[in-house]
Amino acid sequence: MLAPPPRRVLRHHWLVRLTHWTNALAIILLLMTGLNIFGAHPRLYWGDAGSVDHRAGQWLEIGASPPWRDPGGWLQIGDQRFDTSGLLGVSTSAKGAPNIVAFPHWATLPSGRDLATARSWHFFFAWVLILNGLTWLGHGLVSGRLWRDILPSRSQLSPAHLWHDIVEHAKLRFPKGEAALSYEVLQRLAYAGVTLILIPTVILTGLAMSPGMDAAWPFLDALWGGRQSARSVHFIAMALIAGFLALHLVLVLLSGPIRQIGAMITGRLTIGGAK
Repeated sequence: MLAPPPRRVLRHHWLVRLTHWTNALAIILLLMTGLNIFGAHPRLYWGDAGSVDHRAGQWLEIGASPPWRDPGGWLQIGDQRFDTSGLLGVSTSAKGAPNIVAFPHWATLPSGRDLATARSWHFFFAWVLILNGLTWLGHGLVSGRLWRDILPSRSQLSPAHLWHDIVEHAKLRFPKGEAALSYEVLQRLAYAGVTLILIPTVILTGLAMSPGMDAAWPFLDALWGGRQSARSVHFIAMALIAGFLALHLVLVLLSGPIRQIGAMITGRLTIGGAK
């Protein structure tokens, strides 16, 4: 039997593509500026208070240990300390010298210690993320895309369907033909988790850490159990978003980067034809 002729179909609305790339840019810049800000006090606490002298609620710290001519970097979570020299705590500067800083220069924006600039850029792109997210959500609600493409259906959430999709992803078998025109359950769960849970979480915790917002809406602070708890949740949600981005890029590369990225640029996907 002859294969059906290839055809180009509209896969992504122009507004979906615009908000996708805007979101990607905003999140990457927020991650990099956020790491620069975190480096000013590389410790996390639970509760409302935390400082160098107040460590009762501390659960994470990035630091360095002597000898200072050859320092060692480490990450401490609870009572466990891990050697992270070269990446966290101590890394190599752009000039090739040891640099005692929470995150390496290539992971932060600005690349050097500049809290004022990092905070300004962070706040700017936070509002870009908020406005872009509201645009994406509004389009999803009005067009029905939120239910049609993002939220999983009841049948997709059945144990058998979930297990089948897990096995297919583990074997790197990606949807072909007509099946490629819709997201499977793991994709939907990931996209829904990031767009409807993690991004709103970083926005709300970010607002809770702002003194001005906290004064206007005291419930934001209380919602997380204190400003330091909000900072911890903010960091955890950020780390999960970063993990999603890394996994997303890997899967795009494995499933055909030219085809996938091309569809998100032009909006059209070619299906059918000889295999």
